[in-house]
Amino acid sequence: MTKAAPQETLTGVAQGDAPVLERLVEINLDTMERSGLDQRTYFLTRVAALVALDAAPVSYLTNLGMAADAGVTLDEARGVLIAISPIVGTAKVASAAGKILRAFGFAVAMEEENT
Repeated sequence: MTKAAPQETLTGVAQGDAPVLERLVEINLDTMERSGLDQRTYFLTRVAALVALDAAPVSYLTNLGMAADAGVTLDEARGVLIAISPIVGTAKVASAAGKILRAFGFAVAMEEENT
């Protein structure tokens, strides 16, 4: 079996072209409905959880994409980082900010490639 190049694998994952990612999205849809939260609050809460867990850039890419679709702005996501920094620590917030920027850059590159 031939391994895909890392760039191709990440592109596929970011575009939802991965069975594991598809299943995770399905699980998350049920969670949102059962949470009782509106979409914006739900996704902002998820951003806070990603920071607390020191999540990978692809997690931010996926969640912030869905958050943007729900109307969450970059300023609101930034506000979450500021609000949680005393709780989770500045190192985790700085790490998250870098990962968000990498995810954003990857998303922009994908858009440019598709146009």
